[in-house]
Amino acid sequence: MLRSLDTAATGMQAQQLNVDTISQNLANISTTGFKRQHAEFQDLLYQNLRRVGTNSADVGTIVPTGIQVGLGVKTGAIYRNFQQGNVQSTENPLDISIQGRGFFQIELPDGTFAYTRNGAFQLSPDGEIVTVDGYLLSPNITVPQDATDISINASGEVFATIPGQTAPQNLGQLDMVTFVNPNGLQAIGDNLFIESEASGDPIVGIAGQEGVGTLLQGFLENSNVNPVTEITRLIVAQRAYEMNSRVISTSDNMLQALSQLASG
Repeated sequence: MLRSLDTAATGMQAQQLNVDTISQNLANISTTGFKRQHAEFQDLLYQNLRRVGTNSADVGTIVPTGIQVGLGVKTGAIYRNFQQGNVQSTENPLDISIQGRGFFQIELPDGTFAYTRNGAFQLSPDGEIVTVDGYLLSPNITVPQDATDISINASGEVFATIPGQTAPQNLGQLDMVTFVNPNGLQAIGDNLFIESEASGDPIVGIAGQEGVGTLLQGFLENSNVNPVTEITRLIVAQRAYEMNSRVISTSDNMLQALSQLASG
């Protein structure tokens, strides 16, 4: 009887984590470039009360199924879905949306690099293109103070219109970074990821080439969280939690009945 208590307890813990993951998705439904997460679960070890495939008699007959009793559930992984989110027009020349695969490369204050799908950029006091936290977009691009307009094409070339110059001035090229396994990236908050052993090394490329997505100026990528899907998953998780709770209550009642019989 105690086995059912422990098994149901693991089910409640798993569904609590499931709800935590869903709540994170819903909380970031308006976060630019956010990618929804999904919890995956695995069954725990089994107790073999009668091992399958053993001999059931001296004449060589084989046990066809055996008796295996599971011990519950555990969390196997929480992975991110990097499906493209919808893009929204902002009419801000420093807002850039990635259409397809790829990340922007951001230089952190300690000199290391992080990666993001959030293309909401601004200018620093020195004219450098930075994130909302002031982190430099890499490679570093500086916009002249007298520039009257900034244009960024689909391949990531940045141009500035300078008074007195007929042709726009080329300020540089935005690099795009891809990973063999983007799900292996480690999230550090602020819409930023860092590489890990699981993600593989960053692969630097040009937008629109070799499978890398293109860029769209004046747009931002919304989160790919679907509220209807998340609410449905939340209801399923709640029902599963309640059923596991009911198993614990039933097991407790059976233990009480057994205790009364033993004391009687």
